[in-house]
Amino acid sequence: MKSLWLSLVMFTLIGSTARGRSPFVHVSLAKENRIVTYQLNPRDGGLNEIDSVLVSGGPGALAVHPTRPIIYASIRTAGNLASFRVDETTGKLTKINQVAAGADPSYLAVDKSGTYLFSAFYKAGKILLHSITENGGIGEELQSITTDERAHAIVSDRTSQYWFVPHTRPNAIFQFRFDPSTARLVKNTPAKLLRQPQTGPRHLWFHPSLATAYSSDEQGRSVSTYAFDRSKGTLELTQTLSTLPRDYDHTQTGSTSDIEVHPSGKFVYVANRGHDSIARFSVNLDDGLLKSLGNTPSESTTRSFNIDPSGQFLIAAGQHSGNLAVFRINSENGDLKRLNTVVAGDSPWWVVIR
Repeated sequence: MKSLWLSLVMFTLIGSTARGRSPFVHVSLAKENRIVTYQLNPRDGGLNEIDSVLVSGGPGALAVHPTRPIIYASIRTAGNLASFRVDETTGKLTKINQVAAGADPSYLAVDKSGTYLFSAFYKAGKILLHSITENGGIGEELQSITTDERAHAIVSDRTSQYWFVPHTRPNAIFQFRFDPSTARLVKNTPAKLLRQPQTGPRHLWFHPSLATAYSSDEQGRSVSTYAFDRSKGTLELTQTLSTLPRDYDHTQTGSTSDIEVHPSGKFVYVANRGHDSIARFSVNLDDGLLKSLGNTPSESTTRSFNIDPSGQFLIAAGQHSGNLAVFRINSENGDLKRLNTVVAGDSPWWVVIR
C-alpha cells in the first residue's frame, strides 16, 4: 500500500529535508537475506549506505508505517512477516518482532490509521489481516481469506475503506470493504473485477485526487485505467495501453512489474521486465486517462521502484543486474534523467523511500 503511506509521509519528509536530514531508502536483497538502508542526497541523487541487517530468509516486499518510523518486511522464503524500528537520526533498523504467516508473502500494506497490517500471498493464494501493536510490532492475526492463485498485491483507496487484491493467474481484481467495527474485510459487490485472459493485473495504485486507479498488467505488458466509484468502492475498466514502444518485437518475452503515480498526479510510471525500461504516461486531469510519453532505459529486470514523496527522484531496483538506478524526475514533462547507478547486491527486490 505504498500509495497510502506516500502521501501521509510527504509533509514529514519535506520538513525533515528542510532541517538538513535526507530521506532514507530501504532495499530488500532477496538472495543475501538482508535489508540495506541508504541515505538519499536530495542535491544530486547520491546514495550512501548506512545500515545492513540480516533477516531469517529472502526478504521481499517492504511497507512503511504512515505516521511512525517503522517498516514491515515480508520474509518470502521463510514465510514470515517482520517489523523494524527505524532510528530517525541514523536510519539504522532494529527488529521489533517476527510472526509466521505462510508461503511467499508478496505484498504488505498498512491502513491509513496505522492500526492494521494487510498482506497478500502469491503461492498460498490468500490475504491476511494483522493488528499492529502499541510499539509498532506485528500483533495477532485477525483474519485469513482464501482468494485465488497469485495474489500479487493488496491496496486500499485513500480512505482505507475499500481494499483491492490483483491476481495475475485468474486475471481478476478482488474487491473488499473494511468494517472497522469488527476489524474484518468483507467481499464487496461485485466480489471481483474480471479481466481478459493473459492480462494479469499485478500491482494497483490510486490517483492522489481523482476517482481513478491504475494497474500494471503483467502478462498483457500494459497499463490499465479504472474509474473508481467512491460510494460503492468498486472499479470499472476504462482504458488499456501498451507499456512498450510501437516498434517493439512482441515475440520477445517480458512482463510488467511495478507501477506508481507521481505525487503531483500528473504522471504514471510502469516498469517493464525484458524490455528493461520505465514506461512514462501523462494523466488527463479531467478524466484520468493516460497518454504514452515513451520509455526510459532502466536496470535489468526492474522488479520494484519508488518515487520519493517530494516527487523529485525515482529509484529503480534491477533484480538481475543487482543495481539501483537513481533518476531525477522532470516535474514539467515527466522525463527521467539517470543521475547515477549504485551496486546494491544480489537480487534487489523492493525499494521504499521514507
